[in-house]
Amino acid sequence: MSLIEILRERIAIDGPLSIAEYMQECLLHPTHGYYTTRDPLGAKGDFTTAPEISQMFGELLGLSLAQTWIDQGSPASFALAELGPGRGTLMVDLLRATKAVAGFHDALSLHLVEASPALRKEQAARLGDFTPQWHETIDALSAATTDKPLFLVANEFFDALPIRQFIRSGSGWAERRVGWDGNALIFGQTAPTPQPVLADRLADTQESDLVEHNAPAIQTTETIARHIAATGGAALIVDYGDWRSQGDTLQALRAHAPTDPLEAPGQADLTAHVDFEPIAVAAHQAGCAYSRVTPQGVFLERLGITERANNLTDKLSGDALDQLIAAHRRLTHPQEMGNLFKVIGLFPQQSPPPAGLNS
Repeated sequence: MSLIEILRERIAIDGPLSIAEYMQECLLHPTHGYYTTRDPLGAKGDFTTAPEISQMFGELLGLSLAQTWIDQGSPASFALAELGPGRGTLMVDLLRATKAVAGFHDALSLHLVEASPALRKEQAARLGDFTPQWHETIDALSAATTDKPLFLVANEFFDALPIRQFIRSGSGWAERRVGWDGNALIFGQTAPTPQPVLADRLADTQESDLVEHNAPAIQTTETIARHIAATGGAALIVDYGDWRSQGDTLQALRAHAPTDPLEAPGQADLTAHVDFEPIAVAAHQAGCAYSRVTPQGVFLERLGITERANNLTDKLSGDALDQLIAAHRRLTHPQEMGNLFKVIGLFPQQSPPPAGLNS
């Protein structure tokens, strides 16, 4: 039975699905889910992330975390973790760049939160020398490392967490849902009801405005922040989005091109823009400090990406040189990833923010 048939039967029994339920099935269904059945990255996949564009991205994130480790007294044992590590490219680059940081590798244990069996195999092939431990969830990661400082990176992880969508109706909200019209999946909406979690959005929205709520992002942040507040460490969260979004940002990507999110469930990547304001609020309420939300290009320039690129160009020529120049531009230029993607850091109260970020 195909995923669309499974969804049709579920809708017939339980009624229309929330956007969150639909995303969950499309991305993580055990046999048909997008992430559970394939490697989605690179030219042969559906999208390319910053670590796949250039080694400089992972190197600089690694040096930011290493400096933070030093700033916090170089703890003798800590957990180095990544959420959604993809092929392991970012972590490979991070570990290569931090090899020269005295004591850093000796102190770390490597932890990866990954739901995809296909990608776990890739990660094992690239990172096996560091004997990584894999976890299904952030809660499992935190439980396994409860007595250790946590130094964590999450690049394009939060954008794939399932969102719910609500449409303003008076002082209530109608939830957008996915139903079946007899031939295809369609969008519809419920009758409006009060939504306490959206009480703060009544002040900045008007009738018929659509807003999104990402409960898993808040829960994930709370877990990370509680851990860091209790034991030390830091988190670097990198994703596309802004402080507070408004409007429909759900999107599907297939073969590097946008597609209808309802057209081929399980065959396309589904993501939504990240609201950084709820992440910051959740971190604060869990006892953790957070940095200003910083454009990716600014963050990487503060860490020295241009100097690193210049060092690499000395050894390159021809196509390789052109590719490096293009990669630098793509990662940092405001009209490319430089402004679309943002970075927020989480760190203990009374500690300085990670390198490249300001309080």
